[in-house]
Amino acid sequence: MQSLEDLILRSQKFSLPDYLVFVSMLFFCILIGIYFGFIKSVDTESEYLVGGRNMKVVPIALSLIASFISGITLLGLPTEVYSYGTQYLYVISGVLLMAITFSTVYLPVFQGLNITSTYQGGLKAVVWTDVVQVILMFAALILVAIKGTFHVNGPEIVLKSALETNRIEAPIFNIDPTIRHSFWCLSIGGLFYWVQTNASSQNMIQRYLSLPSLRESRKAVWIFVSGVIILMLLCAYNGLLIYATYRDCDPLTTKLAKAKDQLLPLFVMDTLGELPGLSGMFIAGVFSAALSSLSTCLNSMSAVVLEDFCKPFARRPLSTTATNWIMRSVVVGVGALCVCLVFVVEKMGTVLQLTMSLEAITNGPLLGIFTIGILLPCINGTSALIGGIFGVLLMSWISLNAQWAIASGDLKFNTKPMSIDGCNYLFNYTSTIYTTQMPIDTESNIMPLYRISYMWYTFLGAISTILVAFIINLVKGGNDPHLVDASLISPVIRNFYGTRQNTVKEEETIKDITQESYL
Repeated sequence: MQSLEDLILRSQKFSLPDYLVFVSMLFFCILIGIYFGFIKSVDTESEYLVGGRNMKVVPIALSLIASFISGITLLGLPTEVYSYGTQYLYVISGVLLMAITFSTVYLPVFQGLNITSTYQGGLKAVVWTDVVQVILMFAALILVAIKGTFHVNGPEIVLKSALETNRIEAPIFNIDPTIRHSFWCLSIGGLFYWVQTNASSQNMIQRYLSLPSLRESRKAVWIFVSGVIILMLLCAYNGLLIYATYRDCDPLTTKLAKAKDQLLPLFVMDTLGELPGLSGMFIAGVFSAALSSLSTCLNSMSAVVLEDFCKPFARRPLSTTATNWIMRSVVVGVGALCVCLVFVVEKMGTVLQLTMSLEAITNGPLLGIFTIGILLPCINGTSALIGGIFGVLLMSWISLNAQWAIASGDLKFNTKPMSIDGCNYLFNYTSTIYTTQMPIDTESNIMPLYRISYMWYTFLGAISTILVAFIINLVKGGNDPHLVDASLISPVIRNFYGTRQNTVKEEETIKDITQESYL
């Protein structure tokens, strides 16, 4: 019987073909950057940041998928299904609602304003790199699913194992907000989370704005949604596949996998390790997910710095050379900082929980502010700012205290049954919790607010921001919505304010032209 240490060492080894596949992926992505950076270099700021606003729908849609899907998603979603079941997949309802809401309410405003930054308001290289990387992501997941299914003797075994342990679940319609995953928190909370991701994220908006028309942007939304749903289903199936493989010997209990995010890589090495190059292809897919998110953020960061931190404070209009140097310097500088932070992050433990906690603090209030600007023109900037500050403080209090309760062990969640009865290797263990479910401790003194599902966080942050801003606006007084530029308001409510907005805008334009002519 093998020892645990021998198995760990065997699973950590790459063959020469694996290294060749992995390095080839990195080299190909570098070539794309060299081509667009030196051979087919861009001459204008618009071409660098939004591809000259003449990009094609399919590459942009694939880039949107790559931008949203990270290595954390590829590793975390199968683990979620392995540990807690398929309940999370009902978030797909929220994704579909997001597509309708975003393409109808938010996207027309951004597309009509012809802006670069969502806060103003090299993309070609990033987009085509994303296309390569998203193809690798899907190929890696499909490869794992096919080979793993053969390894367990067919999909019927996978489904049987999942059904016997209640991992395939019907939606939970209980309205209790403390349930970790219910249909309501996944659909309504998921709607707000996904709208925020698309409507107030520079990473995503910058891609939509690279398309020439609203119609093509809406097409990209639906292709993006379709791709994300397919990828979620693939990840979920792989999670069930992992359970079917390790049903009688949970690697988390035996410490063969020291962290939950190691489950999928361990499974890949067990099932694909015997075939030269395939393990390298999977790791290339995971790295592609990480690199696509990183490249997207770097390009978007250059847009934000240029539009919101450099141009407003420049005494004279920036030259083309200056803007190019600024954009490229931001990418290099932030990229170098990210590399240095790797050595800090590896010491921080559960990065996924930390990331979700920090995102929850700002995502909701940010969505609330954008929603105020697009749907509530009567609320002025001061009221929106106060509402945003309140939302950040509220979500900081809730999310950080909830994370502390989880980290301290006071707040626990149900997991599906695990077993180590069929292990064929030697290991040491000190607990027997592998055959039972860990119930939530309802007798503790944790405030009920801290028990609210994390899927409600974006919703809470947005709603609290809007409500506080509305109350402040009632007390202090706000804008006359008829004097607000119609292009800043969502088309779904423009008709409520008549045509005076356009008249006011035209009068101001005529006045400006008259003054310039007089001078």
